[in-house]
Amino acid sequence: MLGRTEHYLDHAATTPMRQCAIDAWVENAGALNPGGQYAAGRAARSRLDSARETVAQLLGADPVEVIFTGSGSEADNIAIQGLFHASDLGRIVATGIEHSAVFQTVRHLGAEVVDLPIDATGRVADLSPLDEPAAVATTMLANNETGAIQPVERIIAAARAVGTPVHIDAVQAVGKVDVNFHEMGPTTLALSGHKFGGPRGVGVLLARRSPVPAPVFFGGGQERGLRPGTNDVAGACALAAALTEALGEREAENKRVALLRDRLCDGIVAAIERVQVNTSGPALPGHLSVSFEGAEGDSLIMLLDELGIAAATGSACSSGVNRASRVLLAMGLDESVARGTLRFSLGRTTTDADVDRVLEVLPGVVERARAAGMA
Repeated sequence: MLGRTEHYLDHAATTPMRQCAIDAWVENAGALNPGGQYAAGRAARSRLDSARETVAQLLGADPVEVIFTGSGSEADNIAIQGLFHASDLGRIVATGIEHSAVFQTVRHLGAEVVDLPIDATGRVADLSPLDEPAAVATTMLANNETGAIQPVERIIAAARAVGTPVHIDAVQAVGKVDVNFHEMGPTTLALSGHKFGGPRGVGVLLARRSPVPAPVFFGGGQERGLRPGTNDVAGACALAAALTEALGEREAENKRVALLRDRLCDGIVAAIERVQVNTSGPALPGHLSVSFEGAEGDSLIMLLDELGIAAATGSACSSGVNRASRVLLAMGLDESVARGTLRFSLGRTTTDADVDRVLEVLPGVVERARAAGMA
């Protein structure tokens, strides 16, 4: 039906809220200010503390290290800006394939930004920029476009060897890969509730006691002074509930979703000519980035949308102009090929019927997009 999404394959953008998260939000929506000294305030604080303890236990952190934020992007900003301003150094080590919340932040600070080189698989290939101390080194755990999992353990070890604090953007990864904050060893780590079935508008920053990021927001002093403002008790409780359920079913769901993803990939390659598969292991189980030479990504998305299928492009639209993804360009793709990219991201609501429908209609969609040509 036109105007209705019947087959949702954009879980990397957001995944539908879990019923347990909806129930937790509704149950706690009436909570008052947890900073209040009266009985209702203390009750709200108890619920907030319980959510904080749950997140800490699930992610291998201490409760005091759990900072509730308004989003993963906000958590990235607090960590990167805060660690930079807490340092006397003017150098940041990052990568060119970061999410915009990191990519734009490090370039906004006026620092010397040194990017770790990326190979053709979309992974960090050279750690030598980490040999020199920096105010902060930052990398994503898993790429939001291709799903490529980065060698974060080696990156963290190299940075810590020279005293550089490390921020990990784990927004795409939490709920799908094992994350233990203390064992992994970064200084800070960001995640977002809506990526694993929690509510939109609630994220978490895990932040060690030392080195602590300098505050970039100011106000009431909540969340260790790093994220002031009246706490969203309902959002925190809903995030904790979603994370509990997501991690409880993670192993089985990863296997199920990976099988669907592989079937989708094999079917696309078998049915359509001039296809470039950009996702390779190790990667998140539900990500599949595929480029169709001679087709415009925006055309592909619109044609799929008409058929009730939701997916994403591998590009960023700026002022109405379809631009090639810098992630794919960093991997060595030709710009014309990169512009014809689709990102299918499968998740807990994805079924065999969804994959069947995409494989049924995609050859015709690509043919029509190629006939329309490049903009």
